[in-house]
Parts: sequence; structure tokens; C-alpha cells
Amino acid sequence: MKELLLIVIAYFIGSIPTALIISKRFFGVDIRDYGSGNMGATNTFRVLGSRYGTMVMIFDMLKGLLAVELYNFLPYYFHNELERTNFMIGLGLAAVVGHIFPIFAGFRGGKGVATLFGMLLAVQPIIAISCTGVFVLVLYLTRYVSLSSILAALSLPISVLWIWNEHEVMYRVFALLVAALVIFMHQKNIGRILRGVESRIPILKHRDRRKSRRRGE
Repeated sequence: MKELLLIVIAYFIGSIPTALIISKRFFGVDIRDYGSGNMGATNTFRVLGSRYGTMVMIFDMLKGLLAVELYNFLPYYFHNELERTNFMIGLGLAAVVGHIFPIFAGFRGGKGVATLFGMLLAVQPIIAISCTGVFVLVLYLTRYVSLSSILAALSLPISVLWIWNEHEVMYRVFALLVAALVIFMHQKNIGRILRGVESRIPILKHRDRRKSRRRGE
């Protein structure tokens, strides 16, 4: 019963509509009425700029991290690593579901990538850092948050199954499910990338301007 209550609380934490709160507080608009219509960090980057996109990304990550840390309210899990891992993953996934289908925003949320990362950071920080490296590198090279998220998600099962050779079955299943979920949630983005019409986020503009000037010389 206590586990169920904490999972419900984790869902409510995930349901906090960070992008919607920020878009209404600072711009008086509903972020879902612009761009891709998505309530997440990527669309916030695209519509409101890198400053507010970063804010949304950080807060959405914190939702996943805080949800996982709810296991601390049950001392039983302090001394049982296997069951603690399973419960932490359950709490984190509840927060991700809350982000995608937030009760506080008419069940129209985001894609859950930042919340997933926050969850992973709490459950397995070393693997989370390796996925972050993939995300940052792809973002630097392409400025596509969607592509960065997809490749970072794909690097998760690669890290879990082969690089770190994690033997815990729940980790392996979780890694594969995360990669599949992220790809599924980004189907439209993949189509736009293939057509060459996916929007890039407004960072590294100075680099792009320098390249344009060099091509013009």
C-alpha cells in the first residue's frame, strides 16, 4: 500500500507542467499552441529560446530524480539492492508517465526525455553521464534536440548491455524500453529530420555565422 501511494505521488511530481508554467508566467501563452505543440524542453528551446528551454530541461530532469528518491521514505529498501532498484525504476517510470500524460495539464504533456534522464541519473549516474556525453556531442554537431535525444536513448542499452555489462535483468529491460519509448515518441521528428525540415534550437549561432561568412569569402 505504501509503495502504491509513493508511485501515485511520483506520477503527480511528473505531472507538474514545467513548460506550461514557464510559458504562461513569462510570456502569457500556452507553449502547446506553438511550434510542435509539445510541452517539453525541445519545443521550449524552439519557441522561447535557449534560456527558457534550459530552465524547462533542468526542472523536468529534477522531476524524474525527485520521484526516484521517494524510495527513501521506505527504510526497507535501504538494505535490499535488487528490490530497491526495481522500486526506483517503478517510481521513475511513474514520473515519466506523469510528464507525458499530466493530470495538471489536461493529459497533454511532453515526450519525457528530460524526466527519463533525471530518473536514470538517480538510478545509475555513471550510465546517465555517458548518455549525456552522446546528447551533448550530437547537439553540438547538429543543434537537433530530437536527434540528440534519440541517439542518447539508443546509447543507453548499448551502455547497459555491452559497455558496462550490467547483469541486473531489470536494468536491461528498462534500457531497451527507454530506447523504444524515445524512438516512438519522436516519430514525427524523425520524419522531419529525414525531410530536412526539423527545426534547430537557437544555440551556437555565432559558429553558424562564422561558417556562413567563410563560405561567402
